[in-house]
Amino acid sequence: QVQPVASGGGAVQSGGSLKLSCGPSEYVTSTYCMGWFRQAPGKEREEVASIDYAGRTSYADSVKGRFTISKDNAKNTLYLQMDSLKPEDSTMYYCAAESIYRGPACMSRRVDFTYWGQGTQVTVSS
Repeated sequence: QVQPVASGGGAVQSGGSLKLSCGPSEYVTSTYCMGWFRQAPGKEREEVASIDYAGRTSYADSVKGRFTISKDNAKNTLYLQMDSLKPEDSTMYYCAAESIYRGPACMSRRVDFTYWGQGTQVTVSS
């Protein structure tokens, strides 16, 4: 299986949008759970969104209503649509995948992911 690779980052102004992609990778269609993470320098890693094998989604409060996680099984690609971006959203974003079933952990965003992709930088200017 090809390790997931994140792309689509860039620089936008506050209030703008970006759509991150992760893939194509067989992990998208063959995993129990996939998630998007971000980690700013000096801060803890934050899982901003997750999606399970059935398409159920979960979001951190910091992005709820602004970000949308989705996947296209035909393209083996995971997405993160980011709208109404704020300067505090600026950091590296990573995708991750876990193939072993962990029960409700995916929807609680408490999965200890096994597979990690390279990150993509998002910069939001005020």
